[in-house]
Amino acid sequence: MLDFALPPALEAHEPPPRRDDVRLLAATRDGVTHHAFTDLPDLLLPGDLLVVNTSATLPAAVRLDRLAVHFSGPLPSRAADGSWLVELRLRTGPVTEPYAGGCPGEWFPLPGGATLTLLERYTPRLWRARLDTDVEPYLRRHGVPIRYGYVRRDQPAAAYQTVFAEAVARDDGSGSAEMPSAARPFTAELVTRLVSRGVLLAPLTLHTGVASPEKDEPPYPERYDVPAATAALVNHVRWEGGRVIAVGTTVVRALETAVAGDGFVRASSGWTSHVVGPEGGVRVVDGLLTGLHEPRSSHLRMLTAIAGEELLERAYAEALAESYRWHEFGDANLLLPH
Repeated sequence: MLDFALPPALEAHEPPPRRDDVRLLAATRDGVTHHAFTDLPDLLLPGDLLVVNTSATLPAAVRLDRLAVHFSGPLPSRAADGSWLVELRLRTGPVTEPYAGGCPGEWFPLPGGATLTLLERYTPRLWRARLDTDVEPYLRRHGVPIRYGYVRRDQPAAAYQTVFAEAVARDDGSGSAEMPSAARPFTAELVTRLVSRGVLLAPLTLHTGVASPEKDEPPYPERYDVPAATAALVNHVRWEGGRVIAVGTTVVRALETAVAGDGFVRASSGWTSHVVGPEGGVRVVDGLLTGLHEPRSSHLRMLTAIAGEELLERAYAEALAESYRWHEFGDANLLLPH
């Protein structure tokens, strides 16, 4: 797995002045080049398809006096009983760190008169827990966006939404615990330029859970939906020889989950535990537009499956040498090995 030292100076501490005011590193079989994100239309071809995630970002953190509760998402086997996966984190000044305490049956009073009860450990980091009211409406009243220590101060909720999430009205209030951040630099103006260039766009949804900035771990089941129109467009583009480019690792996971045995994408929804790595490779994704990922992250295994080890190492060496910025408010990386 790709390993490197990430200097703190390369961590993006706050959003850029404009969404699209980030850099774009493009890695292709012809080499690595450096661009502004607004150059994206020039790097794509007419007939290419960008698949985007429309999941909105929930204000999934609830702060207590000493602790913060990060609500990750429901579990497929437990969705009917209303329990969710949550992470308990200890508040240490303006940041949080993992909290090792807690025991089954312990309960915590939350703002607004709600009560959270711990049921059982799901992983060493996550608990299955039950809130005594509907979670998503509660979070919209009392939660704030999840923020880790590299982001120096709270940002408005709008900073954690993408233009694609803002364009989709959700009646059920569902969303992601953390922003599908690969699409954050897109603006309506850039989307218009892409369409004028002949680049196609198609939506899907995957609601992400909480990440682990201190210790990476494999992903757990997440809710997704690949609509019939998106599946048909993916199949058409591939048939015509175009490239299917995922905007974010969440899109890769959803698309690769929806591939049937004959190699075609089918309309699909539910829960996915699919892990994309170099062993199994990818079947329908030709390229990936994403952020820059932390050392030893499981996301880097997915990137290796798409780009190959040699191209990915070159891309990250260039990103470090040219002082690109990491994390959700940082710069972008376009991997187009084909």
